[in-house]
Amino acid sequence: MKNSENQIRMVVEKTDTGFSAFSDNYPIFTTGRTIPELLQNALEAANLYFEDENIELRQQDIKLELDFKQFFDYYNILNSRILAKRIGMNPTLLSQYIRGHKKPSEEQTEKILSGIHQIGQELSEINLIYHQ
Repeated sequence: MKNSENQIRMVVEKTDTGFSAFSDNYPIFTTGRTIPELLQNALEAANLYFEDENIELRQQDIKLELDFKQFFDYYNILNSRILAKRIGMNPTLLSQYIRGHKKPSEEQTEKILSGIHQIGQELSEINLIYHQ
């Protein structure tokens, strides 16, 4: 089986029981109670779709896209005010994006996403010490 050279974009929507995801480019749909479960189900659904073509997708081949509100609702551990200050954005403006009152430009979206990725990178490199 060969690995895919393509990435599958899947748009995520909140449902009463969790999340659903669909691809605009392929007839691939799935659901999940959590984002990690949704990602796993999306990978399984995409692999079923490409099975006849003998293509196997990996988790990094699936890209989930969430709107700001869904992202901050699910990852509510992130404080939007502190994130806004960290990336040099007006906290009220970020709040308006999150509540859906305004749509961010592509540049603003990249700025926010870059800040979130930077925090994730920093967290992944931290080791906590403990004393017994």
